[in-house]
Amino acid sequence: MIPFKDDNPTQTFPYVTIGLIALNCVAFIWQITSPLGINKIAYYYGAIPQNLISFDIVQPIHPVTSIFTSMFLHGGFFHLGGNMLYLWIFGNNIEDALGHIRFLIFYLFSGIVAVYAHTIMDAHSLIPMIGASGAVSGVLGAYLLLFPKAKIYTFLFFVFFWQIVRLPALVVIGFWILIQIVSGIMSQEFEQQGGVAWFAHIGGFLIGLITIKLWLPRKRYVAY
Repeated sequence: MIPFKDDNPTQTFPYVTIGLIALNCVAFIWQITSPLGINKIAYYYGAIPQNLISFDIVQPIHPVTSIFTSMFLHGGFFHLGGNMLYLWIFGNNIEDALGHIRFLIFYLFSGIVAVYAHTIMDAHSLIPMIGASGAVSGVLGAYLLLFPKAKIYTFLFFVFFWQIVRLPALVVIGFWILIQIVSGIMSQEFEQQGGVAWFAHIGGFLIGLITIKLWLPRKRYVAY
């Protein structure tokens, strides 16, 4: 199941969404062209759980700063492409609902919560976490609550069978979060190793789902 667009129109141009996508792409180009290499950059600028708990600074930057830099780094083309696809599909509507500045703060806030959700679950890990997944998950949580009936164009495939269908956001995002929860539970059965920070996805999603209405601008009324 791969979503690729929605039919949920917006009234404003998504400057911040496009800017975030561009910034992530530029950062990835820097990663793959830098003489440091992707792995070393991840250890220099990724969010390392143990550092965030103990503040043992063994990176070129402060652990708190690494929370933000980690959101713009990715481990490969598919990692980047998947996150940016979801941000493009769902981000513009949340930006439209919140306004440009509120959306940017909400996005970063979701990313921060996601980092600490992963940190709490694996506090002694020295493996750096990178990626926009946590922040994008917050956007998905917000979209699910605000637009559960919006139709998402989705590519379905099974072996040699494939079809494009329009599914409610509730189904598409609901299936996505189910995968994250199951994968997060299963990941606890294995020893610490590199991979996907499933609990960052879950944490980002839940904070977006729970708090999005608090971020909505207050409606103004004119008395007459």
